[in-house]
Amino acid sequence: MDWNNGRRALQVIKLDWPLLLGLLAVSGLGLVVLYSAGQRNMDLVLGQAMRLGLGFAIMLTLAQLPPAHLRFWSPWLYLAGLLLLVAVMVVGDISKGAQRWLDLGVVRFQPSEIMKLAVPMMMAWFFAEKPLPPRWLPLLGGALITAIPFILIAEQPDLGTALVVGWSGAVALFLAGLNWFVIVGLGAVLAAVIPLFWTFVMHDYQRQRVLTFLDPESDPLGTGYHIIQSKIAIGSGGIYGKGWLNGTQSHLDFLPEGSTDFIFAAFSEEFGLIGGCVLLAMYFFIIARCLYMATRAADTYGRLLSGSLTLIFFIYAFVNSGMVSGLLPVVGLPLPLFSYGGTSLVTIMAGFGMLMSVHAHRRTLRR
Repeated sequence: MDWNNGRRALQVIKLDWPLLLGLLAVSGLGLVVLYSAGQRNMDLVLGQAMRLGLGFAIMLTLAQLPPAHLRFWSPWLYLAGLLLLVAVMVVGDISKGAQRWLDLGVVRFQPSEIMKLAVPMMMAWFFAEKPLPPRWLPLLGGALITAIPFILIAEQPDLGTALVVGWSGAVALFLAGLNWFVIVGLGAVLAAVIPLFWTFVMHDYQRQRVLTFLDPESDPLGTGYHIIQSKIAIGSGGIYGKGWLNGTQSHLDFLPEGSTDFIFAAFSEEFGLIGGCVLLAMYFFIIARCLYMATRAADTYGRLLSGSLTLIFFIYAFVNSGMVSGLLPVVGLPLPLFSYGGTSLVTIMAGFGMLMSVHAHRRTLRR
């Protein structure tokens, strides 16, 4: 009886209980691991807990909004994001050689984070009333919607965020129903553009990351140090791991960024292959539930938005776990709900709030 009452209460506040349980499980485990990876620093854990609380509050708030409201604000949020990206180019703060932040006095933030939500929202809005699969003119329009913020963000430079934004637009195009002829053609165009992207868009340190990925041992004390230490940490965990608080690579400061980008390596050292597989299974459950919710959406806007937001979460988890394992180049994407950080965490939780909004209001839209 109590369980049924709890489910009804979650339905009243427009939250999907399987997804909510998955998010709570991963974020709770993340706090436990952060305590160890952060050298038992409770201030670090409390700061992350406050960010998670803010993220869940934003998720709850957005879940109450009818999808019609999200749809109405989609083009305005996209335009505001573009203006903020231009403002970053003109008056943005420079830190560590990158011009990515706007300082408003009260708050300092990265406008590029807005585009992780604004691009899939705009793509869903753009294709919502058009015949699907899209014809060439709408297809070019969708490509332009994605390309403009991608170029602006890549120029900051912030290749990791630019790739997420580009991925979100590409996913929306795919979900809109592209046939395989168009997909193969776009793949050929992309392959042809890669040399130009390598030469004229990527910065020296970004090219070095790719070369390091191909041969990290070529500079073991320089550019290859991060990935080498990460693979050592993962391998030293073995099957069962060394146990919570017993990691050596992270605690002895061999593993760089052990509480942020490389927290999966710190986790794998302490919980081993079994722990890593369990964590990936938890991410798979969240992604599978979100994809199921996307298939249940009542209209094209809801399906495109939900599917795109789900696969943005997927690319975060996939790229980060592949990056720290040496299977992908290092691009600076955090492990969602796990890595210490603020803006990206709030952005991810806002995406889940929109997805829950689409799912909770689907019956109303079908009437």
